[in-house]
Amino acid sequence: MKLGIGIGWRPEIAAEVEALTGIDWVEAVAENLCADHLPGSLVRLRERGVTVVPHGVSLGLGGADRPDAGRLASLAARAELLGTPLVTEHIAFVRAGGPLTATPRLEAGHLLPVPRTWDALEVLCENVRIAQDSLPVPLALENIAALISWPDEELTEGQFLAELVERTGVRLLIDVANLHTNHVNRGEDPAKALDELPVEAIAYVHVAGGVEKDGVWHDTHAHPVTAPVLDVLAELRSRVDPPGVLLERDDAFPPGAELAAELETIRGTLRAAAELKTVRGTLRAAAPDSGAGNSRGAGPLAGKPAAPGARDRTAVAQTALLSSLVAGTPAPEGFDHRRLRVQSRALAAKRADVVAKVAPELPQILGDGYRAAFLDYARARPMSGGYRRDALDFAERVLISGGLADPVAQRRLTHWWEDRSGPRPPRRTARLVRAARAVLVGK
Repeated sequence: MKLGIGIGWRPEIAAEVEALTGIDWVEAVAENLCADHLPGSLVRLRERGVTVVPHGVSLGLGGADRPDAGRLASLAARAELLGTPLVTEHIAFVRAGGPLTATPRLEAGHLLPVPRTWDALEVLCENVRIAQDSLPVPLALENIAALISWPDEELTEGQFLAELVERTGVRLLIDVANLHTNHVNRGEDPAKALDELPVEAIAYVHVAGGVEKDGVWHDTHAHPVTAPVLDVLAELRSRVDPPGVLLERDDAFPPGAELAAELETIRGTLRAAAELKTVRGTLRAAAPDSGAGNSRGAGPLAGKPAAPGARDRTAVAQTALLSSLVAGTPAPEGFDHRRLRVQSRALAAKRADVVAKVAPELPQILGDGYRAAFLDYARARPMSGGYRRDALDFAERVLISGGLADPVAQRRLTHWWEDRSGPRPPRRTARLVRAARAVLVGK
């Protein structure tokens, strides 16, 4: 299946994407699409013969729980609606807690790394098989970027991916920006990872921008693609001709001309790497046979099965990590405390940013005080549902705490919350909010 050169479709740049020339396909975040109809922009792109691939972000296949049937059905419905040749997700966990640990359910609101251990691999493989059985098209999984490393890992990233492919037959979505991120943040060699992973299993490749601050690389998808990321793309192309390559951008969207220039840079990088590979191949063919093998690693390791209880142990470990990141509990043993603080702040900042997009009325009502108020709320209230639930809970917290001195803003926020909270038996906090509104209306 040849995809070609593509770009991540986002509503904010729908018109720019439609206007780009030479685009063979686009990728859309699955959770941002309705299950029964498509945005007009995607309809028009499909009518032009542009393939649309749904990219999931919420399954959490690396988590201790088995995949949620409802989330799988939703992803399958979007695949059917789009007529796509495949769907993609991430090798990550996004929630923890719940029945396996008898603790409250916690949501990260972000993709977090799974430990590269035999236990985690066993859990991931079972979850992937469940997903594969539920989806109407093949599944490909993406390597993620990470700020933190798990202690006592038993496999390299390349070995982990090779074992995953060997055991499940899943395809790979290799993000070269994430390989660079892990090089800066975790000291991992992208070339070694590419040598060890099964490049023939690659379905397509992501390329994205980021920025380095205080020695930490932030995979922002809001900056231009950098030279080091393009170098990793060239390394990958020197090993395999990937079926597809896609430019990702999720924020701080530039004009269409800048997106077109980045795409052309990616094309140029691929062409140059292919030409260099051809030259090297010619030189090797002319040289005497040294008896050396190819540069690939030894391939998948002997399939060491996890001991009984792998899912329970994974649940405990992931819950402890996520709780330290979002609920302020002590850091699990063996983690870099400074990196955990960086990750914790990043998760809270992302919550504030996404809630502002999901509920743009909140920063409008609260003005310059929105961000400080939300971060204060986030420190005391881990996310236990989605971002829309988070927005409602935040507004409720502000109203209950009496944090708005401006009666007009208080009234607007009260009306906003009541309009969106939906018909349900009021909790004590809801009754207090409604009482507060009655007082305000009576003034």
